[in-house]
Amino acid sequence: MRIWPLLTLVFLICESTIWAVEPADPLAFKHARVLDAWDAYSNKLTFGRGQTLALLDDGCNLSMPEWSMSDGDVSKVVVAYDSVDGDDDPKHEGRGYHGSTIGIPSSLNYRGKRGVAFNNQVAVVRALEVCHCKIADNKTLAAGLQWVIDNHQKYRITTVNLAPVDDLEHAIPVPTEIDDKLRRLRELDIWVSAPAGNHNFSKGISWPACQPHCFAIGAVKSGKDEVYLDRHSKVDLVVPAAATSSSNAICCGAAMLLREAIDVSKYDWKRDGPNMPVAVLSIFQKTGCEVSDHATGKIFRRIDVKAALDYVTLPR
Repeated sequence: MRIWPLLTLVFLICESTIWAVEPADPLAFKHARVLDAWDAYSNKLTFGRGQTLALLDDGCNLSMPEWSMSDGDVSKVVVAYDSVDGDDDPKHEGRGYHGSTIGIPSSLNYRGKRGVAFNNQVAVVRALEVCHCKIADNKTLAAGLQWVIDNHQKYRITTVNLAPVDDLEHAIPVPTEIDDKLRRLRELDIWVSAPAGNHNFSKGISWPACQPHCFAIGAVKSGKDEVYLDRHSKVDLVVPAAATSSSNAICCGAAMLLREAIDVSKYDWKRDGPNMPVAVLSIFQKTGCEVSDHATGKIFRRIDVKAALDYVTLPR
């Protein structure tokens, strides 16, 4: 029997399932110091295990291998819901497309490619027809947020990526049905954030990011601390990315890491805020890099994930 060809075949088969670790967005992750956080906390954190991120967007193709398979030890998608139709099928309908990819920066764990909190799980909620929305979509978005409220304990939801943007320039909140849901989620210590928008607005940001009890996430250029896209005093934090939807996705993953670090280190987060989400944002702001926007004269804080983790774990 010729054993060497057989051994070679076995080696090739095994080798084909071993993937080099690669960040989902290498330049943005390096700039935000996600890679430094992975290295420094590789033996201290699980990077999202035991937490679920609710993705509220325009649906998802769950047959994509990124969602139907995972390199982790649990399935990536723990549950799905459609608050538009009231069923459990979140497939894209109408003009939907965005929700199939928005979870990648925060949650991917497939063939070695990783999002920020790569061991988390996701709850996919189709809450409107298309991510570029209208205020009228507040009814189905509110229903999606209510589903999160009703099910957060069952599915261990700690974080919500409220992904839609209405592409308008709101300097003040727009009262809608989502407001009471956002307030309740804040009371439940659940992080909710939304992208500020991508139109270079300086007098306001998109809805629903402009709403109370929803953190607004803006952007700096990856690899360069230059604020761009929609920026206004309502922006709570800026994150490196090519669009604010990706900035927000990275931020959601980072919020999950910081929550885990707070839990592991027994850090007293109440010194930083009246509830967990506000405390997490405050820590990101305290530890982030100061970035001046010369066009508007405003100063923003750019996320530094490693510095935030250090803040709650290292003695000061």
